[in-house]
Amino acid sequence: MTSVVGRETARPITPHSILVAQLQQTLEIAEKSNIPVEILDSLRQGVQLAAGLDPYLDDYTTPESSALTALAQKTSEEDWSKRFSDGETVRQLEQEMLSGHLEGQTLKMFVHMTKAKRILEVGMFTGYSALAMAEALPNDGQLIGCEVDPYVAQFAQACFSESPHGSKIVVEVAPALETLHKLAARKESFDLIFIDADKKEYIEYFQTILDSDLLTADGLICVDNTLLQGQVYLPPEQRTVNGEAIAQFNRVVAADPRVEQVLLPIRDGVTLIRRIIA
Repeated sequence: MTSVVGRETARPITPHSILVAQLQQTLEIAEKSNIPVEILDSLRQGVQLAAGLDPYLDDYTTPESSALTALAQKTSEEDWSKRFSDGETVRQLEQEMLSGHLEGQTLKMFVHMTKAKRILEVGMFTGYSALAMAEALPNDGQLIGCEVDPYVAQFAQACFSESPHGSKIVVEVAPALETLHKLAARKESFDLIFIDADKKEYIEYFQTILDSDLLTADGLICVDNTLLQGQVYLPPEQRTVNGEAIAQFNRVVAADPRVEQVLLPIRDGVTLIRRIIA
């Protein structure tokens, strides 16, 4: 059974969910106004079409494992604001940072498709995406997760211990760039790399990965939040600092002759990048 945690998200955080919320608000205003019936009917149909998409995608995507359901539930029940105000976490966190069912199963499918045996996750949070990908790894596969926050790393490892696939995951607690340089110094390489950490450092993650050969010759980079609530294609004055950082990252990747990429409208945007072999 598909987890309903993702449907209880406190606020809309993807371009599609934000659009649905705005359409619903517009419909409520229109229904209280002297609007022609034809316009109201058209607007209602638009809301119905938009609002039904995400639940339908969830319903017809392979259900998540019980371990992933438990991890998502535990994440949603945690008081992240209090953890930050009490100094237990090094940054403000929120349950919406969790990848969730659709994206988790998409990443899991990519692992199966690429036959990856070594995965690097740059930015882990409570480990939903890490565990989803680990479930698709062979028994001798390994995922290294980079997490800057010791509290979150401990939280994730406790969840991993409840899954038979948790032993495939190794957590490196340090700033992501520090871990990337350490792995590069050890001449390590990965078949699949998932980037979902500090948005302002995305360009540096990307360049470090390519320049240090952290990606295998036929490897795949997956990058999360590359639509960032739609900010990347809205006027620049409507962007946050993170929105501008992602817009710049997208331009850098598109202009880099070493790679080719495709941006998929999954959740908050997922870009797939592969190195072009000369």
